[in-house]
Amino acid sequence: MSEAAGKATGWRELRNAGGLGRLALICFGVWLHAADSLMVATIIPDVIRDIGGAQLIAWTVALYEIGSIVAGAASALLALRYGLRRVMMAAALLYGAGCLVSAVAPDMPVMLAGRLAQGLGGGGLMALTFVAANRLFERRLMAQVMAAISVVWGASAFTGPLVGGVFAELDFWRGAFLFFAVQSGALTAWLYAGLRDDRGTHPDTAEPADAAVGAIPFRRLALLSAGVLAIAAAGIDPSGLKSGLLVGGGIALLTLFLWLDGRRQDDRLLPRRPLSIAHGVGAALVLVFCFSAATVSLGIYGPVVMNILFGASALTAGYILALSSIGWSVAAIISASAAERHDPTLIATGMTVVIVSVAGFAYAMPNGPLWLIAIFATLEGAGFGMAWTFLLRRATRFAEGAEKDRLASAIPTIQRLGYAVGAAAMGLIANAFGFSDALSPATARTVAFWIFTLSLPIAVFGLVAVFAFARLKAPTGDRPAAQEPH
Repeated sequence: MSEAAGKATGWRELRNAGGLGRLALICFGVWLHAADSLMVATIIPDVIRDIGGAQLIAWTVALYEIGSIVAGAASALLALRYGLRRVMMAAALLYGAGCLVSAVAPDMPVMLAGRLAQGLGGGGLMALTFVAANRLFERRLMAQVMAAISVVWGASAFTGPLVGGVFAELDFWRGAFLFFAVQSGALTAWLYAGLRDDRGTHPDTAEPADAAVGAIPFRRLALLSAGVLAIAAAGIDPSGLKSGLLVGGGIALLTLFLWLDGRRQDDRLLPRRPLSIAHGVGAALVLVFCFSAATVSLGIYGPVVMNILFGASALTAGYILALSSIGWSVAAIISASAAERHDPTLIATGMTVVIVSVAGFAYAMPNGPLWLIAIFATLEGAGFGMAWTFLLRRATRFAEGAEKDRLASAIPTIQRLGYAVGAAAMGLIANAFGFSDALSPATARTVAFWIFTLSLPIAVFGLVAVFAFARLKAPTGDRPAAQEPH
């Protein structure tokens, strides 16, 4: 099918019964992962009042992120070996089990065990969503699929806190976890009934999957876990030398993981050359990592700074953050029907808009006013929405065979890794400029300026990867026909 025809019929093809059902199925998993952290952030004050453990509260986020990264790294390999349906069902069940553990937790350590399981399951679902999108839909429909995923992600910015707020008002925070546990059960049943069991068949060839992959690399997964855990620990309580050692140790462990993984063949977790901007796959992953790390500051420090400097309530700050998700969703929908030949231009334009927003925050966050911060938040989301919609579509043209699944799984995994590393780096910067002391307006203003200003070099390096990605000549031809469900 020509690009012009694909542009005209893309949304129409997705509206047929089979396409719509498949899209709704994979978006269900996105919803569970995306809404989870926002729901938990809403009910966490009630959790602390009930079971205590305030000193461990940051780990409710850190352990979820660690679980998400590890599960995401292993998802493609597991899908190749055991089949997409089996692995997605296992991820949904693990997420639901984690919700049940948190729902009955008598104390914070048990709550944290539940959050780790939720991260493993939710992160696996998110990564497998990209794998499923790559397997179930033709590349010409990928922009529409990614736009729909972006809409679901954006909607969670409002519905996640709403769900948590309802249960908080009912003084029944445990019910929020039960609510998501029930949904995970429904997703498991839907996956069983609505997705073909592809175990034993490679997604792009007729070869048995067992011939394409080896054993599950538990040692490398342990290295990845330890590296992310060290970096996350540094970001939770930044304190000079200790945090520096944790970050350095974490980076060393992650480097060792990448080196060992790159030497493998059948059981690699990541695509080949994941950090090489001279190759399409590597350039895509580098830009994902850099822009994720460069934009994490808004969600971490934005609400605190806006409250101290401008008296913004938690609700107002939350809505400003939500504008980023709204901008992302709107831009993704508007640009979704663009022809594939425009992918490089749209990706480069979108990421340039993101850099403009980071620079804008460096001025607006310490100086205001709030409406200007809101504009840059919207721009940041719109830039991501414009670029991310076409990232997977273009990147998969540089991958072959099983590498397509590894790439699809790696994109959300590297994104979460960027968030973890960025959060640790910004934590160290904020601490260096006095954020750990009394939060006076002067301190908040200084921290706000430097965390965004020092995010710019990371974003600029990401832009180098963007233009390398855009300039590379992609192989011609289309991918095989999409796999159909029952």
